[in-house]
Amino acid sequence: MSLSPREREILALLRAQPMLDAAGLARRLGTTKGAVAVALSSLTQKGEIVGRGYVLRDEPWAVVVGGAAWDVKARSGAATRLHTSNPATVSRTPGGVGRNIAEGIARLEGRVHLVSAVGADAAGGELLARTAEAGVYVDRVFASTAHATASYLAALDVDGELVVGLSDFAATDAMGVEALAGSQELIGHAAVVVVDANIPAEVADWVLGVAAPRGVKVVLEPVSVAKATRIAPLLTAGRPVFAVTPNVDELAALAGRDVRDDEPAIVSAARSLHARGVSHVWVSRGSGGSLLVSEDLAVPIAAVEAEVTDVTGAGDAMTAGFVRGLLAGEDPVTAARQGHLAAALTVASGHTVRPDLGVAFRAALADSERAHR
Repeated sequence: MSLSPREREILALLRAQPMLDAAGLARRLGTTKGAVAVALSSLTQKGEIVGRGYVLRDEPWAVVVGGAAWDVKARSGAATRLHTSNPATVSRTPGGVGRNIAEGIARLEGRVHLVSAVGADAAGGELLARTAEAGVYVDRVFASTAHATASYLAALDVDGELVVGLSDFAATDAMGVEALAGSQELIGHAAVVVVDANIPAEVADWVLGVAAPRGVKVVLEPVSVAKATRIAPLLTAGRPVFAVTPNVDELAALAGRDVRDDEPAIVSAARSLHARGVSHVWVSRGSGGSLLVSEDLAVPIAAVEAEVTDVTGAGDAMTAGFVRGLLAGEDPVTAARQGHLAAALTVASGHTVRPDLGVAFRAALADSERAHR
């Protein structure tokens, strides 16, 4: 359908400032809110705008459904000694697997919306403000009056390796489908939806049910062996999942059997997930890189060398880089390589989500292209 001059003006404004509401559009156009509302309704009927929040049809975006928390990291000044006090440096930063992935995508210049829950407290307000500053759309985050904003405590050894992690994710655990109902169209029209397995299984089940009939690429992040075990029953042949991103132990939990850390065993377990609707099984093998097992091939992918400062957030950065590649139209192998690059840049930085990740990523890609000419 053709667009009127006013409708074209509104689309141009929304592309530049996607969060403008009808009143803001009216002020910029010198017209009334009512006239803008009529034009927005027309644009929705013509398919130029989908869902709530004035999401534009021709801009691919990702939605991350998962946890949001404050990360408290304590790094020991010497080799950690258990069952006693250790002098340490303590920091507090925004965290949560889903939130970290969303920020990573935004830092890599992808458009991304976070669907999550925080407490109706000062910590939650600050967490959302910091996340929005990074470029993530947070208007679909639910504020719970029953639970405090989630937190995660990581005790790190002097070399940055995790000694123990402790978490309080009651706000995330209490998320219900009713809190996500307003995000159904946003999820259903996304290019990629990331499901962080920290969310309740019934919520993950609902998200998969919304995404699958519309052909949305779903990337499932298992998080841990316990969470992978909980969501394993959701993988069924009649409801496709584009990719899962486990390590070897999480793969075993998803497959329901022991898996050795060697290529034949990993491929065999991945094939069992293909039979349950998963197109790509991307298995992290730590310093050994990863193995991307698709329905017709298995591709080993080398880790990108980096001087490790802090491993916290490495897995989240890998997933963010992978999704960034998918949003840019890359094939899964290229997207996985970009995930390794994002992870390497992150562990070298000392940040859970590197603030200059996009700049560093572009520079590293350019260096790589020059090296292969």
